[in-house]
Formats: sequence, C-alpha cells, structure tokens
Amino acid sequence: MLKSYLLAGALIATLSGAALAEQMNRTTDRPAGAMDRSTTGTMDRSTTGAAAGRPDFLTTLPQNALLVSNIHDQNVYDPQENKIGEVKDLVLDRGGKVTAAILSVGGFLGMGEKDIAVAFSDLRATERNNKWWLTINATKDELKNATGFRFDKNKGLWTLGSK
Repeated sequence: MLKSYLLAGALIATLSGAALAEQMNRTTDRPAGAMDRSTTGTMDRSTTGAAAGRPDFLTTLPQNALLVSNIHDQNVYDPQENKIGEVKDLVLDRGGKVTAAILSVGGFLGMGEKDIAVAFSDLRATERNNKWWLTINATKDELKNATGFRFDKNKGLWTLGSK
C-alpha cells in the first residue's frame, strides 16, 4: 500500500514539473502571467543575481521609510484633530508606488460606513508619542459626500459603488 502511495506521489511530481515547464514563457523564461519588470517600474538591479532574473537581497533599507503597517488600519484625523475615518486599504500602481488610500468613513459601530478613495499624497503622516498620526485636509462631511467604492471579491479590486 505504501509503495503505491509513493509511486503515485512520484508520478504527480513528475507530471507537475512537466506542466510547469510547458507554462514557462520561452522568450522571457518566467511563468506565463508573471509581472514584466521592464514595463512596470525600475529598481536598481546592478547585481549579478538581478541580471540572471534572480531577486536582489537588500543589505540596507531607507532610513526614513514609512511602513505600510504604520498606515493600514490607522485612524485618520482632520486638521482640528477629530477622527474622520480609518485607512482600510492602499492601492499601488504597477510600478509599486502607492497612489491611493481607501478610507472607511461615516457610520457608527460599522453601520452606515462608506469606503472612499483619496490620493495617497493627500494623507500626512507624523509621529506623536511613538505612534503614527495620519491627517487629511478635509472635513468628515466632505469625506462622507465623496464617491463610494466597494471591494469586489470576485475580481479582487475596488470598484465604484457603495457597499
């Protein structure tokens, strides 16, 4: 019985490898559907690993970088320091640049909430008492009157229209 399981496992592994090899793009040597970095943005890829299509392993990080974990699920305040929403998601372009933030605004205890999109450059991040403080130059009413978006789970993206 164990022998037949081992044989079946070896057969599946062999066939899976053949199927993966068949899906490889012969001109770029990457899987079909893989992101083409030459058209989606550039990074400093001066190492020999990058030239061979291998990932670069960084030895340093930007000193004043803002981490996604410091923004995602954080409250957003107006200039008068009133809470007016919460960052629900971040939208990146194909080059990896954050272009928009999805904010959840309005509502009470989850009822009547609306998800809106704002340009990421409109959010201001400062550090207060070792915690990130996000502000936007808008009122709660302006945000509640903004165009609503909803997340389409089937498409895996944000689309126009409220929840």
